[in-house]
Amino acid sequence: MLRSLYIQNYALIEKLDISFETGFSVITGETGAGKSIILGAIGLLLGQRADMKAIRRGASKCVIEARFDISAYGMRPFFEENELEYDEECILRREVQASGKSRAFINDTPASLVQVKELGEQLIDVHSQHQNLLLNKEGFQLNVLDILAHNDAALEKYHSRYAGWKQTERELSELMELAEKSRADEDYIRFQLEQLEEAHLAEGEQEELEQEAEMLSHAEEIKAGLYRVEQSFASDEGGLLSYLKDSFNTLNNLQRVYQPAKELAERMESAYIELKDISQEVSSQGESIEFNPTRLDEVNDRLNMIYSLQQKHRVQTLEELIALTEEYRGKLSAITSYDERIAELTERKEEQYKQVKQQAEVLTKARAAAAREVEKQLAARLVPLGMPNVRFQVEMGLKKEPGLQGEDTVSFLFSANKNGVLQNISSVASGGEIARVMLSIKAMIAGAVKLPTIVFDEIDTGVSGEIADRMADMMQEMGEQNRQVISITHLPQIAARGGAHYKVYKKDSDTETNSHIRRLTDEERVEEIAHMLSGATLTEAALSNAKALLARN
Repeated sequence: MLRSLYIQNYALIEKLDISFETGFSVITGETGAGKSIILGAIGLLLGQRADMKAIRRGASKCVIEARFDISAYGMRPFFEENELEYDEECILRREVQASGKSRAFINDTPASLVQVKELGEQLIDVHSQHQNLLLNKEGFQLNVLDILAHNDAALEKYHSRYAGWKQTERELSELMELAEKSRADEDYIRFQLEQLEEAHLAEGEQEELEQEAEMLSHAEEIKAGLYRVEQSFASDEGGLLSYLKDSFNTLNNLQRVYQPAKELAERMESAYIELKDISQEVSSQGESIEFNPTRLDEVNDRLNMIYSLQQKHRVQTLEELIALTEEYRGKLSAITSYDERIAELTERKEEQYKQVKQQAEVLTKARAAAAREVEKQLAARLVPLGMPNVRFQVEMGLKKEPGLQGEDTVSFLFSANKNGVLQNISSVASGGEIARVMLSIKAMIAGAVKLPTIVFDEIDTGVSGEIADRMADMMQEMGEQNRQVISITHLPQIAARGGAHYKVYKKDSDTETNSHIRRLTDEERVEEIAHMLSGATLTEAALSNAKALLARN
């Protein structure tokens, strides 16, 4: 429940700090005194868009803070889910700077506007006059039925199934579009793939071919060079190996008389063996080298084919061509598998649609039962509100396709006359009648939802006399059910019924005008209600009537 409200530098309010009582309270004040400003501040606190014009002229920022007692409303899960500190006294604060920046806090912890809105919807419901227009909105009417049918769990299950069905529907549409486009490219992809596959490309092949082409192009030069090297090693006349062998033999013979010659001989022998091996390898390679124009043509043809493919596909390496081949294979495989995938998604979509329809039927059944209850309760509530012949009917139908809230259509039909034709409520109900219907609906909803605080902004528009008394009875009854009801009113009959009475008023100074609110004493309430009865001039009759009204409370 709303315990207190603090407003600083908002519109005509320089500073306001007011506490509120439980039960049924009323707020009165002349037109333009600032009641709408207070409601605007509450709306800003609950996450509405900030208007920089609302900041008091000359102020750097405005602050709105409210304290709520939430001990009896089971809200701990919200705080745990949002990783916020839970306390039985919940503090909401919103700060809006003149620069346009805005900050929100829950229990002094920074919070997002999404979190503030979600929490605010569980703390307080502000019914302003424009909300009467909701009465003809199908979404509002469905919401009324869902609240009274306690459809939270059923709706959550439906939303989950509906989202899955729609997701599959999108996937199927995208896949069919992709398949159509891919099939148009299939001939091109297949041709390119066949050309690449016919090339039988192998990893590392290009480098090997380029080396072979280089060797074949210089075969005679290579063979001549290797021959010269071989002759320098193994020639019978002046060959390196012959000299080494003689030197080795000489050192070997000197070992008998010169001991250091032994080590030198061993080293010489190792060098001789290594050089002889090199000589044999050079000879072998020289014999294997031969000029082969046919093979050179084959290698160059193969390289030219690779170079041509690289240029055609705008790549630099053979590896990129191989990767492109795999990519074309994948695309062609995907194209051939589209039909299978489309069939799978189509089957899934049809199964999900069945589940959506099944859950929609659960909602329809619950809403139909709630609709009968709405008809029954509204008639019972509206008769005492001056509509003895009222008839109210909830007309339900089915959409062609399920929507986000199910497949039901709903329309509230109304007639205030015994033999009148039932028509859409917004078409035939007067402003006063709509106000009474909305109050009755709010009373029903309040019984089904644990909402701590309800604020009615002039819901009594268009009614007076005994009807106002009955509306006051209803609001007073709502305030007795562990709930706080605050009514902003211009009717003395309703003002007199509040357990607490607050007055909004303006005060002028030489330089500015400020709006204020304060709780009235018993004596002040008499005068305030008397003014509401008789106007600016107080009369004894008005004072007497005011006392009589208050005495009935």
